[in-house]
Amino acid sequence: MSCMIEIEKILPIWKVESGAMISMFGDVTIAYEVTLPVIGTQSIADFETGHQAFVKALRVLNQGTVFHKADWFLKSKFKPIVATDNMLSNAAGQFFRGRAYLDHQCFIFLTQKPNSRKLSSSGYANILRKSIAPVMEQDNRVFASFYSACGQFERILSDSGAIGLRRLNDDELAGTANKPGVIEKYCFLLNRNQQSVIRDIHIKDEIRVGDQYCQLYTLSDAVDLPAICGSRINYDKYSTDKTRYSIGFATPLGQLLDCNHVYNQFVFIGDAQKTIKQLEAKKLRLQSLSAYSRENAIGRDACNDFLNEAVATQKLPVKAHFNVLAWTDNVSELAELKNKVGSAMAVMDAVVKEETDGAPQIWFAGMPGNAADFPMNDTFDTFVEQAACFLNMEGGQRSDESGVRLGDRLYGRPVYLDLFNAPMRSGLITNRNLFCCGSSGAGKSLAMNHLLRSLYDGGAHCVTIDIGGSYKGLCQAVNGYYFTYTEENPIRFNPFYIGAGDKLDVEKKESLKTLLIALWKKDPEDYNRSEYVAISGAITLYYVHLSENPDVFPCFNSFYDFLMEKYLVVLKNGDVKEKDFDLSNFMYVLNPYYKGGEFDYLLNATENLDLLNERFIVFELDNIKSHEILFPVVTIIIMEMFISKMRKLKGKRKILAIDEAWIAIAKSGMANFIKYLYKTVRKFNGIAALITQEVDDLISSPIIKETVINLSDTKLFLDMRKFMNKFDKLQEALGLSDKAKTLLLSLNKANEEGNPYREIFVDQGGQQMNVYRNELCLEEYLIYTTEESEKMKVEEYAAKYGDIHKGVAALAADIRNGINSL
Repeated sequence: MSCMIEIEKILPIWKVESGAMISMFGDVTIAYEVTLPVIGTQSIADFETGHQAFVKALRVLNQGTVFHKADWFLKSKFKPIVATDNMLSNAAGQFFRGRAYLDHQCFIFLTQKPNSRKLSSSGYANILRKSIAPVMEQDNRVFASFYSACGQFERILSDSGAIGLRRLNDDELAGTANKPGVIEKYCFLLNRNQQSVIRDIHIKDEIRVGDQYCQLYTLSDAVDLPAICGSRINYDKYSTDKTRYSIGFATPLGQLLDCNHVYNQFVFIGDAQKTIKQLEAKKLRLQSLSAYSRENAIGRDACNDFLNEAVATQKLPVKAHFNVLAWTDNVSELAELKNKVGSAMAVMDAVVKEETDGAPQIWFAGMPGNAADFPMNDTFDTFVEQAACFLNMEGGQRSDESGVRLGDRLYGRPVYLDLFNAPMRSGLITNRNLFCCGSSGAGKSLAMNHLLRSLYDGGAHCVTIDIGGSYKGLCQAVNGYYFTYTEENPIRFNPFYIGAGDKLDVEKKESLKTLLIALWKKDPEDYNRSEYVAISGAITLYYVHLSENPDVFPCFNSFYDFLMEKYLVVLKNGDVKEKDFDLSNFMYVLNPYYKGGEFDYLLNATENLDLLNERFIVFELDNIKSHEILFPVVTIIIMEMFISKMRKLKGKRKILAIDEAWIAIAKSGMANFIKYLYKTVRKFNGIAALITQEVDDLISSPIIKETVINLSDTKLFLDMRKFMNKFDKLQEALGLSDKAKTLLLSLNKANEEGNPYREIFVDQGGQQMNVYRNELCLEEYLIYTTEESEKMKVEEYAAKYGDIHKGVAALAADIRNGINSL
């Protein structure tokens, strides 16, 4: 017959006030929510720094203090945001809906026991009582000292730079009518955002909370512990012959343990001198018994070594205990739980022990605020340095409020990464410039398409110079301007057109003068000041002529007509001397761009005219990249157009992305423009982005080395393992740290089987580095794809359904239903 006890009668927490939990026995506990570094982002030195921070923090705690760190890992499912009218966003939301991941929360509870507190054991614990009578608080000086030590503890960890602490308030500790606090969360195993749910708790023969079956696995005996411990271990899945990928020593029991669980870590700060005296007495007992048993002799030697180290190195002896509380609602999964925990402990070279007899006492002591009731016979003696090795030092992936949607590396949960706004505000980066590099086939175009779409959806103006047609689908999807050259439909511009609400200002005049001089002179620098002034005057008079004759369409043809018919009169009247401006030569050289000339299409466009206000523009220059006349002229028009956007569109984000075309641009004499752009664009809320796969060009190009890399605080790298043998030169050229090298070479080494995503390494300011998935839903992939056969299918369906969005949706449905295939 089972015995039912109302939990209120044995609940160890008496009250919560002033941000502290007070137990029935006068223990005082304060709690922090802890932010840990994201898993996989720390180097060997980072782990050592974090480890030493915890060692220093633990050493400042007072005698009689219990340090309890609880890392919660709960299986959760991704819930997308509310549907919008954006087809791609809705498709992505449906694709990721229900994606399983481990949600991580970390808490630290610091408990001060009164001096009169009796220690608990498996045979003497509050859970075994039928009721608990509260005692009065005492030893005010002890608790005043405790609060002071807690302040030092918090400051030491916060000053380490990687660990954030936030003290919990009364509502977060005790809960409210609708939101559970940490006590209720532990007792009833509730999720982060779950409302209060009362569940029955069974502790006879097993621990069961409602319909959740729990198992407790402990590290409480020195025999089961690893022979060697440290702040980190190698993670072979992401390591290479040249790099060692580091994870925390206890991470196998944290984010890598794929089940619902709490990893509890207890460190008990006692009287060091009393502990040493007890160990001295134990050593003498073992010495006297060593003749009867070899085990006693081994125990004597181990005890002696511990005492020698304590005295010689002044290390702080403590008692410690670590356990994993895992649970599932399916009783058939309990055996699998044990296998998972056992495998995780084996990675640490520890032996798993499933706790049965003492499980209720240990579970009860794990309740926030009740660590002082922990059964001390389930602890082991160690030093604070070794105990700190078993602390979980890594947390789950965090998501910004907005930005580009990427994926958590472990589980693929969508996370948003703010690459520009928050890092600029925090000082992590000092410019928004972007550099993207990866070997052929690594997924650069997919990544940049995704980034540009995110920026466009956020209101940015996106201008892309491409060679290869990588952005045509996205341009169609957002109804942008797509410029390309074919014999039947050559590329066309109209730099003379001024859109509604715009006017001929200094910027417009300067861009037109630069263009006309470049068309006229072989070397743009080879012109006289008088020629520059004369062209400036001609442009001014032309726009006066347009205002007086509204039926005249602004373009190069009408400008050329104006020069022949009107400006010639100005010259004859002597306002401009012929020796200062050779109009005949000027018009002769520019004649090929006038109607009937070889390039009469280039500057006389009658559509796609309002480039200033168009938010998505792609210039595909593959067919003219080697043309000695067209490519330089088109490049100048593009650059001047972006400068106009940069200076005139106040308060708006704009990006110029140069994908592979930078080599041709640099050769055409525009290297100085790239330098100017990278140095200036940040002042106008702009982004200069360069994308490349040519590693040799990276190493040899002074433009890349001296300008682009140095002035790009945000770097995106895709798989570059093809260049592993020449990576040292590449690392030097890119300015990568050893930590960055390790992360970069780990890309795509252990991707989820059957999921065709690519990983991307993000380095911001050389300080914040992380690896993400760039995982796309099928609809996004079809819009972004650069495979010719896939692009042709998209175009076929778009023509069939009259719209690229409808066509892609239909094609994706056919692929999922097996009617079509990629």
